[in-house]
Amino acid sequence: MSRKERHVVPNPDGGWDSKREHAERASKHFETKEDAMQWSREKSNSEGSELIPHRKDGTIQNPDSHGNDPNPPKDK
Repeated sequence: MSRKERHVVPNPDGGWDSKREHAERASKHFETKEDAMQWSREKSNSEGSELIPHRKDGTIQNPDSHGNDPNPPKDK
């Protein structure tokens, strides 16, 4: 079973986009990353997906799970 993901990524023309995994088009565009994260977090909660924010250089920053994590932490 693959996990569902939602990504917050920088838009090359400015601002930030919220995208589902493997999507070419953004679900929604935002001027600030804070607005993109807030909307994407709510959407990720309702989808039961993992929220994966990216930095401006495209690297991943602190993923946040909202669904059934197939690889939960072993210390809990």
